Order: sequence, then structure tokens, then C-alpha cells
Amino acid sequence: MIENNVFFGVDYYPEHWPRDRWDTDAILMKEAGFDAVRMGEFSWAKMEPELNHFCFEWLDDAISILKSYGLKVVLGTPTAAPPAWIIEGNPEILPVNELGIRMGFGGRHHVCMSNKSYREHIIRFVNEIAEHYRDNDAVIGWQIDNELGNSHKELCMCENCQSGFQEWLKNKYKTIQKLNESYGTVFWSQTYSDFHQIPAPKVTPNSHNPSLLLDWKRFCSDLIIDFQQMQIDIIRSICPDKFITHNFMGFYDKSDYFNLAKNLDFVSHDQYPSGFWLEDPAVTPSSELAANLDFIEGLKDKPFWILEQQAGPTGWEIMGKTPRPGQLRLWTAQSIAHGADAVFYFRWRTCLFGTEQYWHGILPHSGIPGRRYDEIKKTISELHPVMQKIRGVKNRSDVAILFSYDQNWAFQIQPHHPDLNYTKQLIKYYAYFYERNIPVDFISYESDFSEYRLLIAPLQFLSDEDIALKFKTYVKNGGNLIMTMRTGVKDENNVCFSESQLPGPFSELLGIEILDYDCFLKLSVQVTIGDKILGKAQKWCDIINLNFAKAIAFYDEEFYKGTPAVTVNAYGKGDAYYIGFEPDERLMNGIMDIISTNCHIEPILKSQKGVEIVQRVAADGKCYFALNHSDKAVRIMPNTEWKRILGSDVLDPYDIAVFYESIK
Repeated sequence: MIENNVFFGVDYYPEHWPRDRWDTDAILMKEAGFDAVRMGEFSWAKMEPELNHFCFEWLDDAISILKSYGLKVVLGTPTAAPPAWIIEGNPEILPVNELGIRMGFGGRHHVCMSNKSYREHIIRFVNEIAEHYRDNDAVIGWQIDNELGNSHKELCMCENCQSGFQEWLKNKYKTIQKLNESYGTVFWSQTYSDFHQIPAPKVTPNSHNPSLLLDWKRFCSDLIIDFQQMQIDIIRSICPDKFITHNFMGFYDKSDYFNLAKNLDFVSHDQYPSGFWLEDPAVTPSSELAANLDFIEGLKDKPFWILEQQAGPTGWEIMGKTPRPGQLRLWTAQSIAHGADAVFYFRWRTCLFGTEQYWHGILPHSGIPGRRYDEIKKTISELHPVMQKIRGVKNRSDVAILFSYDQNWAFQIQPHHPDLNYTKQLIKYYAYFYERNIPVDFISYESDFSEYRLLIAPLQFLSDEDIALKFKTYVKNGGNLIMTMRTGVKDENNVCFSESQLPGPFSELLGIEILDYDCFLKLSVQVTIGDKILGKAQKWCDIINLNFAKAIAFYDEEFYKGTPAVTVNAYGKGDAYYIGFEPDERLMNGIMDIISTNCHIEPILKSQKGVEIVQRVAADGKCYFALNHSDKAVRIMPNTEWKRILGSDVLDPYDIAVFYESIK
């Protein structure tokens, strides 16, 4: 496909600048080494200033100029920002919030995704723009909308969305009696006699039924997926030779990204290490940045694109930290090392107006190239040949972490401990391997567990027979499984199991029973292995009774002192581990060191703290990226088989090096 010729790009908004500047921009882009631009995703009012009056001439002109300098174009469908004239004609498109208040025009995503009038406008417009550019060879692909779900909070709770939710529930449960039984609506006299009585979960004096809230989140996810598919179907039918993607946002949780990714040619991602929304630290920890990238690669189990890579300080009303010299190069290399086949920077030039006038681009407000332009130009020249070696190849790890949107949503509804967060819990386990340069895949329930030596499945709160059987089969056939606190608590409808003690359907596999538990509010408990205090159990404690399992660690305080805290059960050819709490860092290291040794999990290369070593497979060998995330110079000791192709063994602050090992 034609996208194989694109390695670096930039997000460009020609409508923000005078026409006589466009040639200058294209020249500077080409001199920097860019292959492509992304544009158009917020330009509906410019493309259609009034109903059926389409004005693509300015965009044609911009594309023609870019093409004349050898630049390809990715077009975004501008459906994240319908213009004022559409809202004026159809005010019911504006979303209704959880308080029942209709929101106003402005910002972006000021829409109800289920609204028929809005969808009719989209069908009409997307057909028109797709037909217009179907034969334009400079346009190589499409981005659907922009960051679907962003700015939506709880999406929309208007009457139309409520009716859609009721129909969704009817399709799922078939009868209102089945729904009542599944939800346990006998509680608080919430029994329904008809589906039309079921509300969108607006604010109530107390709390909604957790089963209803979970289904609402599932419905919202399906609505977003359907909204995207509506546009995919149009573009596929008109432009079958052009790719279709969407820009995802890491662990953002409004929709199930595994399902949102299925019908895209590849997924894309927006990576912002130092967002203005961060407080402390001002830059996201490098382990969390890596986790986001590895998660995105796992959505389709193949490489992805970055459609927004940070190019300067971010900012709306508040501004974020300015990237230090070398960090833009470092963050670019990290994205590539973790699976990016193309990197587009956001944005080309810092805008003079609007909400994002302090979201800085490669060029400042003046448009005069400076430090950021020079650094990115150098980055492109260095990494372009590296990317040619590794494009299209997916790494395979020995370790996987299971991610479930249902589990995430269930803990959002009932977090138990006020600081317990599903995604942060997974990242905490990920960080252990990251710090040791051990690669990790993120996978879903649909993935093949047997490909991994070690599978980590934290917080398996919800379960059903099929999931339990898949875990048992994996371990029985030789896999090693880690499960944690709050496992096997509820069924898929968010209703507690009653047929057996915790951990419910996993009791046999784990060889334990949990007869009691303790939520740690302003409390932590010491845990020991042998006679050594290993660290602190935090947030939660499962009080474990051994059936067939053996204890690895014990609680050393409270009324359950001396009882098992970490266990292992031999099951078939494999081992199933259980960790009954959230470990602090020291305790995490101690426990995971034992398990990793037992499972023969080895690092790519040992390095100093702050230095990340990442392997990316190439067609005829392996590339190794050494990334110094610290502000101190450090030395690395590469393997003798590695041939240096970029950098040196001494990495300056925020420096990188790349090595290559040929297949023998």
C-alpha cells in the first residue's frame, strides 16, 4: 500500500494561515524531511459554509502545493466539530449531560452521536468529500473524526440516547423479566415492567444499580463504534484503495478500543508526554509512556502510526512543561521502538487564535524555525533509515498483561478503595518489567494466551464460565498465570457470585479460598517472605485459606498475621499465582523477582535506572534502542553482537542510541 512510503509527517492547518504562506510551509516541511501531512479534521465550516454549498477549492489548492513538494496527505473527516449553521438548524444535536442540561455550541464534540439529524449531515458530507478526493493520488488515506469520545464525558443522555439504550438492552436481554433477574432490580424497588421505563443514568439522589451503569458504559462504547463504522462504510465504498485509521488515546476508556480497532486498516495514537493536565510529575513517567505505546500496538497485534506526537509545550488555559533539548528526539525514538511505523507531529505552527493558541507546534507563533524545528529535522534524518529496516514487523514478548474494558468500567463504578484504579494497577505491574528491560504485550480475552510464558491478569473482578475455562486451559497446558485481589467476585452482569467462596470460578485453578478481606483506608500491612519483611500491602487485603496452593509470602500484621498473602498452585503443567493485595514498589519487586525467576523471564539488556532498552524486530535481524530518559549522562554496555548504527555507548541527557543485530 502507498502508506509504506510514509515515515514522518506533521499536522497542518492551512486554513489558519494566509495563502501566500503555504509554499513557505511546504518548503520547510520538505527540508525537514517530512513525507506527509494530516489535515482537515476540524474544517467542516470552511469546507461547507452553508448547506450543500461545498468549498473544497482552498483544500485542493493546499493539497496541490504540498504534492508539488512531494508531500502526501491524510485527510480527516471533520465530524468532531459540526459548524454553527448545522446546530442552528438542528439544536437537538447538542448533547444532554448527566444533570439533564443541554450543552451549548462551542469547543468540539458538541454532539449527540445517536442523533438522526447529525448522522444525516455526516452521511451527506462524508459522501461528498470522499467522492471529491477518491481519484486524488496525493490523498493516501483517511482519519475518521478525531479522538472519538474525547470531551464527551458521559456522552449524551438525551431522550434519543435513552431510547437507543433501551433498544440495546432489549436486544441483549430479550425480555424485561430477564433484565430484572440479571440486574437484581428487586433491590430498592427498581423492578421494571417495560424497557421504556429504564433511564439513561442521570444524576440521582443516591447511586444507580451497578449492573445498569455497566451496561450504559457498554452501550456508549458500542455507539461510538457504530458511529465510526458509519463513516468507514462510506469511505470504503468510494475510496477502496485508500487506508482508513483513527487517532486513539492510549488507555482512554470511553469505548472498547479492541473493538473500535477491528475494522480499521491500522490504528493510530496521540502521544503527549508532558501534557498541561499533568501536575506532578510534569512529564509522564517513561514507563507509563511505554505502556501506552505497547497497549496501542496490542489493539490489532501489529505496528501503528502516531498521528499526534508532541512537538512543543502543550496548553489551553494552562500551559505544560517545555520539552528539554533532546526530549522531542527521545520521545520520537521511544514511539518508534515500541511499534510506530510512522510519526506525525502535532502541530506544524503554533496557532494565533482559538482554544489551542498555546498548544505549541514545531514552529512558534512567528513561523520562524528555531530549536524545535532543528531537533526534529535531525531526528528525522537519523531515524528514517532505521524505520526502513523495521517497518511492518511486530515484536513478540514472553510476558503479556490482560486488559479488559469491562473490568475497568466495573472498577470505575465501584472502586472499593478511593485510590484503586484498574489501569494504574496494570501499569504498576508493567513498570516492574519495564524497569528491567523485559518486553510486555497487552492483550485481550480474544488473544491466544498460549503464545506467552507468563500472563498477568490483575483485578479479574467480573468473570464467566468461558473466561474461567480459558485461564484453566492456559495453565494446564504449561502457562504461568498471575491473578490478584478482587478476582472472581461477580458475573458478567456485575452481580456477585453466590455458588462458592471467593475467588469464585477460579478457586480450583488457584487452589485457595478467600473467606474474608480488608479494605485499607489509611492503613498498610507488612508482608514477609521467610523471616524478611519485603514491603507493604496497600489498598486491599484478601485473607487467604490454602486448599491445594502453597504460600510464598505472609501478612505480618493485623488479626490475619501469619496467613498467606501470596500463593502458587501447580495446575497441570503450569503454575497459577495469586497476590492478595496491591504491593508497594519494594514488595512488587520482591514478589515479581521470584515469579520471573521461576518462569525464566530474561531482560534484553541490563541498564542503569532511567535508561530504557527496547527491541524491535526487523525482517533480517533486530534493532535495539537505548533511550536515556534521565537528565544525567549514562554509559550502557551493549552486547558484543550488536552493531552500532546511531549514537554511542555514553548517552547524554535525553540521548538515544540504536544498534542492530543480524540474524545468523
